Amino acid sequence: MVKAGRFLAALLLLPFGTATAGHQVEATSARDSAPRSAIAPPSATAPLSAWTGTWEAAPSGTAPALPGAAIRNVVHISAGGRVLRVRLSNRFGTGPLTLGAVTVALRRAAGPDAVPGSMRTATFGGAPTAVVPAGRDLVSDPVRLAVPAAADLLVTVHTPTDSGPATYHRAALQTSYVALRGGGPAADDEGGGAYTVTTGHWYYVTGVDVGGPAAVGSVVAVGDSLTDGAGSTRDANHRWPDRLADRLRSRGLGVLNAGINGNRLLVDGTGPNALSRLDADALSRAGVRTLIVFEGINDIKGTPQATDVRAYEAAYRTIVARAHARGIKVVGATITPYAGCSAFTPAGEDLRQRVNAFIRGGRVFDAVADFDAVVRDPLRPEWIRAAYDPGDHLHFNDAGMRALAGSVDLSTVR
Repeated sequence: MVKAGRFLAALLLLPFGTATAGHQVEATSARDSAPRSAIAPPSATAPLSAWTGTWEAAPSGTAPALPGAAIRNVVHISAGGRVLRVRLSNRFGTGPLTLGAVTVALRRAAGPDAVPGSMRTATFGGAPTAVVPAGRDLVSDPVRLAVPAAADLLVTVHTPTDSGPATYHRAALQTSYVALRGGGPAADDEGGGAYTVTTGHWYYVTGVDVGGPAAVGSVVAVGDSLTDGAGSTRDANHRWPDRLADRLRSRGLGVLNAGINGNRLLVDGTGPNALSRLDADALSRAGVRTLIVFEGINDIKGTPQATDVRAYEAAYRTIVARAHARGIKVVGATITPYAGCSAFTPAGEDLRQRVNAFIRGGRVFDAVADFDAVVRDPLRPEWIRAAYDPGDHLHFNDAGMRALAGSVDLSTVR
């Protein structure tokens, strides 16, 4: 048992780790080119054995371990199904991760309580405990729990020992919960009374897949904070991929958010760059049919700045080629305005315009989502419309997120 003070300190400090996957352990190093368990996109008549991704949080770094804790991650799924499985990650860990218990349940309402009768124990090769090697992901056995589309799930992870740095997603924009008493009961408690500490991060859990005839495939959005949801309302699921999921729900398509706040296209920023994490966070996810790429603003405005438009062009071509090799369609999104942001420069704006000209006219992507055209101020096109600006002149409020999602031509998403 660890005292509350130690837990609170860990939850509040949360320094990043430097970014240097049935019951199978998967090799999912961010730099792997082809994880061993890649799952082909299912057809519309796929049997129950075909999986569809319904939720994702791309690992962004590490936080201090929470030994003895039960961490109740709240995740909002997109597509529903008759059965599910969860993915736990030790991708950035430095030693084996011991899982004392993992449970899944439907969330009752706001807070950490489960719907009575919905709590299930996830197993791994039939066992309720598991060890995940450093640098690997672990996928659970199928869990028999019917989940409706757009439901909130509670994925609770009990870590009985100090396994070293905890792989996590920092900017969840979702309140999750931690029980300070860690021994077995807290993980499978339907009531949330033991979960007295809140956190704004997702620990260890990086994916949920569903199976069933209504779930036919998934769409993955790769990006930075603009995709991760910065600027939108916390605990409201108003990120643009969430809004896109609302539009696609009747088609049985899941939407996976592989955005990382601070991520970059060409070089490592927060988390590995988009090229090096493409397989682990996008192409190898379950049932992927379409990839939406909305990334590059941090390369334009960041330090070091990437000033050669040919580097962006080469990166986009590489992403498309790797996706096409797996039969995945790619939609390129134009980079949105950032005038008024402290990092804005005229040279950066010129670069943004040249990169966008390539995205629109380079004939590399299967389709284009012109996010720039949707959100820019018509009188000052280097600025975001005031109605979509949360105040930092870079990100988008709820109205801006809705506008982005609403602009995606659904005929380009299969």
